[in-house]
Amino acid sequence: MTYRKLRVIISGGGTGGHIFPAVSIAKELVKVNPETEILFVGAEGKMEMEKVPAEGFRIVGLPVVGLQRQLTLRNVANDLLVPARYLGSIRKARKLIRQFKPEIAVGVGGYASAPLLRAATAMRIPALIQEQNGFAGLTNKMLGPRVQKICVAYEGMERFFPADKIVMTGNPIRPSMHPYGAAEREEGLKLYGFDPSKRHILIIGGSLGSGTLNNAMKAWIEAGCPGGEDVEILWQCGKYYKSGIDAFMEGRQLPAVRYSDFIARMDLAYAMADVIISRSGASSVSEICATAKAAVFVPSPNVAEDHQTHNAMALVRKDAALLVRDADAAEKLMPTALELVHDSERIAVLEKNAAAMALPDAAHTIVDEIYKLLGE
Repeated sequence: MTYRKLRVIISGGGTGGHIFPAVSIAKELVKVNPETEILFVGAEGKMEMEKVPAEGFRIVGLPVVGLQRQLTLRNVANDLLVPARYLGSIRKARKLIRQFKPEIAVGVGGYASAPLLRAATAMRIPALIQEQNGFAGLTNKMLGPRVQKICVAYEGMERFFPADKIVMTGNPIRPSMHPYGAAEREEGLKLYGFDPSKRHILIIGGSLGSGTLNNAMKAWIEAGCPGGEDVEILWQCGKYYKSGIDAFMEGRQLPAVRYSDFIARMDLAYAMADVIISRSGASSVSEICATAKAAVFVPSPNVAEDHQTHNAMALVRKDAALLVRDADAAEKLMPTALELVHDSERIAVLEKNAAAMALPDAAHTIVDEIYKLLGE
């Protein structure tokens, strides 16, 4: 396929789960043709306004705000602003489209993409959306009938979208995520100062961390670390919880537990791990499949439509991962992970089945779909 220069407008954000796929698609577009021009559109004040420029792309913010579902005075005040902010965002989106003149609009979910894609489709700009989760988000469900193509990462998405528009592409992930060999495992163990003769668990709760995963670890430590005599743990607690974990760990001599708020070399952390404990956001699930790792998922209950449970269950149903409910994590998470980390045969089964679900070239596949939609 010939990849000619394009003008592409990409919208979405609010969380890393939306921003990272958007940036990956943009980078792949520039990779196949460095002259391609890209404009991001996000929501004013949200994390994409900082993260996208850090990746080298221009972004413009819309005044759009999302509906808050929890009933508080602050949320009610926010929700009263939604209609006016939405209409104002559509007007600004139309102006941006007239100025930038995109050949195609790409939406990755999050409420920022709703006014941009609505304006683009009304102005007859070809449009494609990417849905990361196994349960479609509200914005993408609304946009589905208006766009020409819908890129998904899970089977059964005909429940949410017109079947003839769906393309199975997977979720774009970091290029460093792939099945690792013995040399990378050794490098990871050396980096974190771990003993190669022991078993290793990686706990990842996202950039902000997970209170549930942290509390499960604290409960296990307070119980005397039962079952962990030959296990070493790398624990990413998140910056939000770091000070509290510092206070908890003060005075405790636990050389087999390394913890930090952030892991810079996530590739080596994956490489050295025998078992991963993780939330089941779309990017985390896709990375675990791509790296062919055995995982215990603890879906967050604090997300729209409980989509993390749907993401995890897509693997659990194919015997590619284990699941512990958030409410059961304090009691069951560490015993489940420790039982698994000592069962090499079970790990091998999970690794094999997770690898079979991987779609590592998602960003390139989506770029191909963009060009196909434009008749290339």
